Amino acid sequence: MCPVYKGTFERTDEPIVREGHQYTEWLIKWVKDFSRSVDYLETRSDVNKRKLGYYGHSWGGYMGGIIPAVEKRLTISILILGGLDRGNYPEDEVINYVSRINIPVLMLNGRYDTNFHFEKTVLTFFNLLGTPEKDKRLVVYDTDHYIPKDEMIKETLNWLDRYFGLVK
Repeated sequence: MCPVYKGTFERTDEPIVREGHQYTEWLIKWVKDFSRSVDYLETRSDVNKRKLGYYGHSWGGYMGGIIPAVEKRLTISILILGGLDRGNYPEDEVINYVSRINIPVLMLNGRYDTNFHFEKTVLTFFNLLGTPEKDKRLVVYDTDHYIPKDEMIKETLNWLDRYFGLVK
């Protein structure tokens, strides 16, 4: 399932404000959109409610520092090309959430990513995770804001198999 967050796809009725308290309001809307999506999944008899994961790519990788910290129904997180980013106020700073994430987390990042500086934002994010060491993994590629698709698929499927079991 892919949530259509406020300000994305067909929900672009107003521009996203990226500064001030208005940005915090957008962030709250995005988290609510995700939680409402999980609410919907819980109504489905064909969905295993104990095996819900978060998958985020780029902006979704950044949001993966907030959503899994507040949405307690998630059991794993997979972050592709994410990391810390500066907010405007404490309530929208990823660094204030990431230590509250304690579910298994897989991170796939490019060492030369210009959006998420490796040492400053990626390693700091990874090291601050509240997840036990045995349940977190960081895979680094000698790329920029891109990782090889075959590697992304392989690592993601291995992570899902490890925590959700093999698909029958």
